[in-house]
Amino acid sequence: MKKGVLFALIFLSVFSFSQQKNVKITNLQPQSEDFIFPLISYSQKAVVQQKINTFLQVDELEFVPNSGKNPYQLASTATNSYQNYLYFYSWKRLGTPRNILSLEMEGEASGAYPEGFTNYRNFDLRTGNFINLEDLFQPNSYFKIEKIINDKIKKRVKDYIIELKAAPTRDQDKDDQIAMYQDCFTENTLPYLKFYFGRNQFTIVAGRCSNHALRALDDLGSHEIVFKYKELEKYFSPFAKNLLSDSEKVISPGSIQNKLYKGKIDGKYPIMLLVKQIYDDNSFTCVYWYVKNKKLIEWHGTFKNNHISATEDDYHDENLKEWIPRAKIEAHLKGTKIVGTWQDYKTKKNLNLELEEL
Repeated sequence: MKKGVLFALIFLSVFSFSQQKNVKITNLQPQSEDFIFPLISYSQKAVVQQKINTFLQVDELEFVPNSGKNPYQLASTATNSYQNYLYFYSWKRLGTPRNILSLEMEGEASGAYPEGFTNYRNFDLRTGNFINLEDLFQPNSYFKIEKIINDKIKKRVKDYIIELKAAPTRDQDKDDQIAMYQDCFTENTLPYLKFYFGRNQFTIVAGRCSNHALRALDDLGSHEIVFKYKELEKYFSPFAKNLLSDSEKVISPGSIQNKLYKGKIDGKYPIMLLVKQIYDDNSFTCVYWYVKNKKLIEWHGTFKNNHISATEDDYHDENLKEWIPRAKIEAHLKGTKIVGTWQDYKTKKNLNLELEEL
């Protein structure tokens, strides 16, 4: 009996290592010193490979894969949706449980002033789906988890304030530091926290206490709160427990946030759609593109009670100082499908919209 259990554990360990080993990561071309961006290769699971690469390139670069020669065009010319120069200097693959891919990506955004950033992107290697932090916890535990995180941050900040006040000498910089930490924002909520997986622990990352002007005074930087998986087990959702169990059987997280869909408008125009963040007030945005021309088009609206009401804008009227709609979208989530209508704003003609989770 003991030999059988030992063999099973060895088999799972080897299988886990094999799955991770099959995922290769190189640099998206053309790379340069300003653009070192991950490109995933997973030949055993082509759909997973496609989903991860599509998400990363659309979400970070606003580039649909294979839509042009230079995926960095918008980022390098500040012609992206937020009109900032965006650079990616490095990426790192983190050690994780078998079913998970966690990436750390470092770069710089330049608007009014340059600001460095570190992002974490986590994916389910069984499906290729992006992992949302909220999906890892039971909804009735959100407040408790947020309180645990914020209390740990408050203690970290408070302890450092005590250390600063106990210094043998005080100057203006120390007084400014103390004031900055006393005003530190510590009311973080799950949708606005970063996170990444480790082999035996889970790290949640909250933003620093300083704004850009005071960053040089901020010795603490971002707040990394580390948990052993066992510490969070009673708060984990069924999806999280399944994800961390090394099981090949997939339990859906239920959320459509950050998921990719494919389908057709009017039964003959193939499209793909990426749902982005859904906010507490039920507002959301998503982007879609026609498979033929691969140009990103945005929808904005609400997602409530599994129903989507959204608008697709056509152009901005400078005289009216407002966006002129191109279409209205009304659709309903039915399991893994989104079904509804795309209505031409001018003609009021309804076209069927049918999408299915990729």
